[in-house]
Amino acid sequence: MRERSNPDFVEAIARGFSVVRSFDGAPLQSLSEVAQRAELARPTARRILITLQELGYVASKEGRFELTPRVLELGVAFYGGSDFWETAMPRLRQLVDLTNESSSIAVLDGSDVVYVARAAVPKLVTLSVSVGTRFPAAQTSLGKVLLADLSAEKLSEVVATPSRSGIVPPWNPSREELDAVLARVREQGWAISDQQLAPAIRSIAAPIRKSDGTVFAALNVNAHAAETTLEYLQESHLPHLLRTASELGDDYALRARIPVATAG
Repeated sequence: MRERSNPDFVEAIARGFSVVRSFDGAPLQSLSEVAQRAELARPTARRILITLQELGYVASKEGRFELTPRVLELGVAFYGGSDFWETAMPRLRQLVDLTNESSSIAVLDGSDVVYVARAAVPKLVTLSVSVGTRFPAAQTSLGKVLLADLSAEKLSEVVATPSRSGIVPPWNPSREELDAVLARVREQGWAISDQQLAPAIRSIAAPIRKSDGTVFAALNVNAHAAETTLEYLQESHLPHLLRTASELGDDYALRARIPVATAG
């Protein structure tokens, strides 16, 4: 694991999450497999698995381990406190009706975007997308919008973080090239990705902003390159996209003003 400069960083917690993430793509593993995938010593992996088993997050079967449904609580805690994504769905569906293309909302997680809401139309695409899907940020229109809002220092930290998406994109920009792209995104207020993540995928994205102007999520319209030109994305879909993103920002600001009920 990488060295950490913050003295308050808790290595044990980080190792625990490494074990949980090791089950991605390998739902049933031996102790040795967990240790290898989590990049931990075997005794350390064993102690963490035993702890997770005591807490109900891991079950063992004949010397092999698997996650239990209780791990869903970790994600539910996020969605339970952020049900804005659920309330955003009518806006997404309206955008889909206007464009006849799939639309998604994503947030930044490390150097990846993670999809938190999606309304799709049935079309043949090269990559499967659902809520929870992650892609490298720089290659997506969603990611470009989110990266463009970062300070130079934070951007350097983010781009130095390895992607956990498992995707090897065809476009891998230098820092200078990425800086130029993001400068244009800041200037125009939206971003495009033209087959930079995978062949035949084109998308256009706009920021969703808090009342103070900071970007907390991004909204896109996704199209097939064989069906939709870049010009059509900008001329036809962009106006609907920008309006919907603005409406979502307004919705978020209204929710933030709702008083929180307290006990007693």
